[in-house]
Amino acid sequence: MTDRQRPGQSKAGVKAVGRALGYLRGYRWDTGGALLSILLLSAANLAAPQLVRRAIDGGLAKMEHRTLMLAVAGMVALAAARGLFTFFQGYLAERASQGVAFDLRDALFARIQRLSFSYYDQAQTGQLLTRLTNDVEQVRTFVGSGVVQVVASAAMLVGCAVLLLALNPILAMGALGAIAPILWVLKSFVARIGPLFGQGMILLSKLSTVLQEDLRGLRVVRAFSGEARETARYSAINDELLGQSLQAIDAMSSNFPFVGLFANLGTLVVVGLGGVLIFKDRLTLGELIAFNSYLGFLLMPIMTLGFLAAHLARAGASAVRVFELLDTAVEVADAPGARELPPLEGRLELRDVRFRYAGSEREILRGVSFVAEPGQLVAILGTTGAGKSTIINLVPRFYDVTGGSVLVDGHDVREVTLASLRGQIGVVLQDALLFSGTVRDNIAYGRPDASMEQVRAAAQAAQAAEFIEALPGGYDTVVGERGVGLSGGQRQRLAIARALLTEPRLLILDDSTSAVDAETEAAIQGALDRLMRKAGCTSLVIAQRISTVRDADLIIVLDEGRVAASGKHEELLATSELYNQILGSQLQPAAAMEAAS
Repeated sequence: MTDRQRPGQSKAGVKAVGRALGYLRGYRWDTGGALLSILLLSAANLAAPQLVRRAIDGGLAKMEHRTLMLAVAGMVALAAARGLFTFFQGYLAERASQGVAFDLRDALFARIQRLSFSYYDQAQTGQLLTRLTNDVEQVRTFVGSGVVQVVASAAMLVGCAVLLLALNPILAMGALGAIAPILWVLKSFVARIGPLFGQGMILLSKLSTVLQEDLRGLRVVRAFSGEARETARYSAINDELLGQSLQAIDAMSSNFPFVGLFANLGTLVVVGLGGVLIFKDRLTLGELIAFNSYLGFLLMPIMTLGFLAAHLARAGASAVRVFELLDTAVEVADAPGARELPPLEGRLELRDVRFRYAGSEREILRGVSFVAEPGQLVAILGTTGAGKSTIINLVPRFYDVTGGSVLVDGHDVREVTLASLRGQIGVVLQDALLFSGTVRDNIAYGRPDASMEQVRAAAQAAQAAEFIEALPGGYDTVVGERGVGLSGGQRQRLAIARALLTEPRLLILDDSTSAVDAETEAAIQGALDRLMRKAGCTSLVIAQRISTVRDADLIIVLDEGRVAASGKHEELLATSELYNQILGSQLQPAAAMEAAS
């Protein structure tokens, strides 16, 4: 995924904005009401100069008080009507645009929830956040005001041109000729400002990415005294964004004085030529004033269209990014005709599994095969980069194999629905992520309808009940974002309780006791072992301590993406040199010595 400018992006932007406008179909009554209001407002604006002309020519010039009073009353009524139409136009357009933004945000979030992990391996979080916030807002603003203003401007342009020609064709041609260069100025402005807005979106995404990374890695930054380096990195991108913004300001400041110049020339033509026509009795004073008003009305929609063209460029760049995300293919999804996975017994088989990450030429797994029977505890060990974590990502289909197959109870995981597969698998990852909310909410995340007794039983099994009850609010204690306020071991125990509460038939633990002390780990392992044996749950464990794997029914030793050895602890101690090396290098020496004795 990339945010670089591409050829033809302006056309793509217009097309994307058109697609965004299609969302207005869901709010057709609000949109229709806003359009009707703006048309009535335009009609009221066009009628106002005619009342002024009538007041001057028919009232003041002829000293007819009744005509003057009627014209004044008409202007008061028009003012009230314009206020009413302005309110309805703004209110209804905003309702419609907020509805479009709601739909886009919902669609984007739903897409993000379904996108494959391979997408996130390459995407930057800051860019995703920018698309859901700033980009959606840019699209919303144009959808809300842009469409209405385009209609209003078109109506005013046509109406003013017709009325100018009707009032005096000679004066109209002179005035239109004087202001015609404004169109060229606006075209030049739009051509320059469009790419600047696209570049601004890119720089804003980069800035958000740096900010998001620094907030998440604040402890690392301070631990390595990296504050100055990070400030410099942020400032460099911020300087680019400032430069881009100044270029946009320069484009405006260097073009719009010419717009004012040609507008004033148009006024001079109207006053000069109009004065001559008045002296020749071919034009009245009221008509000249009305004519000048219409000329101002004509300039306003031309200026508005120029700004809208610039706004369209900005909204187009944002819309392209929004729909690029919405159109991203979901690589891991239910296959056509996927069936529900029946209740599992727990047999897991990897059959000649091969896997490589998207964009990589290196195979992480190269023909891995093994079988875990129902109720077995299978431990996976291996050298760094051997593919241990990759295996546990393939079982619940976080990724799809690039060769071979993963089977549960003889069913290929690609041929069953994701919901029925993952609903029977419990996963505890190395990074024990918790959500903002109560302790109970976090434990019951995978089973929100669980009773308090069930939540307490899961916490007890994960050796978490004691520290939970010591918290100020017990199970109702609110934990901070990502579990801030709890130790690493406490977060891991809550994650284990969360997995156990779902009563999985397959339990996957990725080094899930690495952040607890030896005594706590022993208690957790004992509880897990009793629970797994009692429930007949098949467990797949990746661990860095020998105490986690020495009682396993099967140990898989990986090396460079292949199964180098398999068997029980005692068997591998006697037959596998690599297993012994792992015991001595990766696992705790004291635990290894204890196991070997």
